[in-house]
Amino acid sequence: MTWASIDLNADLGEGFGRWRLTDDEQLLSVVTSANVACGFHAGDAATMRRVCALAAERGVRIGAQVSYRDLAGFGRRSMDVPYEELAAEVAYQIGALEVFARAAGARVSYVKPHGALYNRVVHDDGQAQAVVDGVLLTGERLPLLGLPGSRLHEVAEKAGLPVVTEAFADRAYTAAGTLVPRGEEGAVITDAAAVVERSVAMARFGTVTSRCGRPVAVRARSLCLHGDTPGAVGLARRVRHQLEASGVRVGAFV
Repeated sequence: MTWASIDLNADLGEGFGRWRLTDDEQLLSVVTSANVACGFHAGDAATMRRVCALAAERGVRIGAQVSYRDLAGFGRRSMDVPYEELAAEVAYQIGALEVFARAAGARVSYVKPHGALYNRVVHDDGQAQAVVDGVLLTGERLPLLGLPGSRLHEVAEKAGLPVVTEAFADRAYTAAGTLVPRGEEGAVITDAAAVVERSVAMARFGTVTSRCGRPVAVRARSLCLHGDTPGAVGLARRVRHQLEASGVRVGAFV
């Protein structure tokens, strides 16, 4: 499958207090959608407000990046959170970001789980249902960004929520089309040329080469560029330039 256009998203606002991990201002000059940390894995009120203002000023869509409550582990540790608690915490995070999005003259346009929660809802019905019900608690029918074929998307579609398929330019894939766990060697692609090449292949042909060498269908409407990797801004610019040079229109999905 090919797309006439593709969205570029990045995880932003991943700091806390005086600590900043991502170059939000520079990345917002490249991406079309911003996954803003909502305080549970990173981010705080001042950071959310700042990123929302910058995103709105530049016409970048604002997304709530919801997570397990895990500041110490950056949301990358798997947690068994009861359904009621997780649904409430998802709604809480979206609501907090919505305040700052509205103050900037924008709105929260979509929701994307982060880290361990993102990977968990690929296969866990209960946790996927909690995320979907957390979105529904807000009273908004927000699109959910996630991996093609995930349980999250199946549950969301049954609930009448829009879904948006996503691919990762700098993450290795298994032959099953899931992400190689970060703890395994080669899980993150660090070669810039390879990331650029993979991005174009995903956007134009809907495929990526898995770690074992087999082609995998990704059918992505949005491409994630991680903002917490070294040289993230320069790499994001290279990816966008090559996509556009290859005839792919870069634009937000909402």
